[in-house]
Amino acid sequence: MHATVSPSRVRGRARAPPSKSYTHRALLAAGYADGETVVRDPLVSADTRATARAVGLLGGAATRENGDWVVTGFGSRPAVPDAVIDCANSGTTMRLVTAAAALADGTTVLTGDASLRARPHGPLLDTLSGLGGTARSTRGNGQAPLVVDGPVSGGSVALPGDVSSQFVTALLMAGAVTETGIETDLTTELKSAPYVDITLDVLDAFGVSASETAAGYRVPGGQAYAPSGAEYAVPGDFSSASYLLAAGALAAADGAAVVVEGMHPSAQGDAAIVDVLDRMGADIDWDTESGVITVQRSELSGVEVGVADTPDLLPTIAVLGAAADGTTRITDAEHVRYKETDRVAAMAESLSKLGASVEERPDELVVHGGDTELSGASVDGRGDHRLVMALAVAGLVADGETTIAGSEHVDVSFPDFFEVLAGLGADADG
Repeated sequence: MHATVSPSRVRGRARAPPSKSYTHRALLAAGYADGETVVRDPLVSADTRATARAVGLLGGAATRENGDWVVTGFGSRPAVPDAVIDCANSGTTMRLVTAAAALADGTTVLTGDASLRARPHGPLLDTLSGLGGTARSTRGNGQAPLVVDGPVSGGSVALPGDVSSQFVTALLMAGAVTETGIETDLTTELKSAPYVDITLDVLDAFGVSASETAAGYRVPGGQAYAPSGAEYAVPGDFSSASYLLAAGALAAADGAAVVVEGMHPSAQGDAAIVDVLDRMGADIDWDTESGVITVQRSELSGVEVGVADTPDLLPTIAVLGAAADGTTRITDAEHVRYKETDRVAAMAESLSKLGASVEERPDELVVHGGDTELSGASVDGRGDHRLVMALAVAGLVADGETTIAGSEHVDVSFPDFFEVLAGLGADADG
């Protein structure tokens, strides 16, 4: 499918979807619990449905009731699935479920779509093999399809922190129900550390103790997942809110604002988008008590932003930089190349097609907004939901019509994105 976006002015109130990161973790945590847990206000998207299906294949069940997910847990010992676990396009599902599968007394096979089968999982496979199980890539390259044999019993392992923080999350969640627990020693700097903070937040809500150590993280074994009141409420998603906030900063109507609701403080690193916009000169206000962020169209200036902990913000910041005066330098971005697509290269290519002056470096994306006049063009979302949404925002301020291929991929994290954007007054059809 293709989306078309034309120059527009936007205004009004919108609510960002629930957090994808929290929903994934809450669904699996509920799977590790005994009995029923209600996951309230979850994000229902292609990615989170993949995690819900995996919980079912591991011996639990996840059913939709009145907008919530009711999860029947498989407890501390997952079943051996009677079918291959298809994680679709969800890297989070594959990483977290691979560790869960290593607890089962038997063999589990996991796969995904072409994009997911190109993403790296080697460090997690090596780690699980060092904990008493075996885990391998069928192609011997660390990429799916994956074959996992358990059960693992826990122990101490070393792994790099600069490939994916999801490896740490997977081990912490599974380690809580092993016999001895799991301690990780990170051999390189941890990238995307706030995502592990999200994991610790969810674990705490489910009654599981885990902590950061001098060398990495540790979770004691023999614990039980038991959320208070047998329910858990998912907070709003700052990654998704970033597109609405960027739309307001770039394209709000004169004297009007875009107001984004449901944005209460949490462990999400992507809340940094508020600070980034403020540094760029946006007229933005966050009432943390009410969870409301208000932003008006502003003259923006380029800044330098490191995305070591916020890789999902790179597409949004790149678009803001293309519409700002001066140069925006996005640094610490090498790991952003290992997402649904190489987001550094993809944004450089698409923004260049739209008329932006862009430099792509191994771990940086430099956008020269002062040398840029954005013009509508046909661009490819590369099957990546975050590229599609960021490029749609660029289309609001590009001269002429912008066509974005692969618009259906917003279903991964923000299924009604184009409807919400149109509801704010945008000339957008997804």
